[in-house]
Amino acid sequence: MTNVNLNNFINETQHQFLNLLNQELKFDKKADSWMLMSTPWPVVSILIAYMLFVLKLGPKMMENREPFKIKRIMMVYNIVQTIYNLFIISEVFLTPGIYRYLMVNICNPDESESNHRIINLFYAQSWHYFISKIFDLLDTVFFVLRKKQSHVSFLHVYHHVNMVVTTWTFLRFIKGQQGALVGILNATIHSIMYSYYFLSALGPQMQKYLWWKKYLTRLQIIQFIIGLIYGTSLFIYDCKFPRLFTIYMIFDVLLFLYLFLIFYKRTYKDKNT
Repeated sequence: MTNVNLNNFINETQHQFLNLLNQELKFDKKADSWMLMSTPWPVVSILIAYMLFVLKLGPKMMENREPFKIKRIMMVYNIVQTIYNLFIISEVFLTPGIYRYLMVNICNPDESESNHRIINLFYAQSWHYFISKIFDLLDTVFFVLRKKQSHVSFLHVYHHVNMVVTTWTFLRFIKGQQGALVGILNATIHSIMYSYYFLSALGPQMQKYLWWKKYLTRLQIIQFIIGLIYGTSLFIYDCKFPRLFTIYMIFDVLLFLYLFLIFYKRTYKDKNT
């Protein structure tokens, strides 16, 4: 009798979970057909190749080599990343009506036909945002090629892999317009961050103008705090945003916040003591 009750409980729990999952997932024939979106395997392959290279093959390859001189390549990369992130956020300010739409419908999006153009734009920019996270993987590749393996920390690798997985999952299955605020905030910080990297690559003469490096990490920490408050608000106010993904997002941001606080303390606070 106990086994029967247990089996019934498991089956009922599984049934309710699958129903909840089915209600929360969202599909769009056009967006789901875009490059890298139709199936997870290309993204999984990219991430496996990335981790193999930055954690094993790359360090082994560079073991008896001099660091690659890729300053110009990195400068081009950083300026392209800056421009690309600015492009992602620019549509919010350049598209008529989108700013007001986000402010009015931030909790419960209006997906009526009259807002079809804005919704399609949101999907398109979400795809560009996901692609930017693929490009971000090159940060680690450059560390390895320059023999700066100490920079390839758990935080660094986890952050990049997690962002690719999360942004792909979001656009493929969630498509919640409430995520726009988080993406805009993150792309803004990345545009500042890559502009800093570009300026620092110009040479020692620029260092006196780059006193604001530690404030970049502070901005990232503030971003996580805002994201945590925002994600919790979506849950508390019962917004039309998948609750399972909201819970995941809250715990994910908590972990990022914890790891970045440790990094900030180790990098800046401990050096001053």
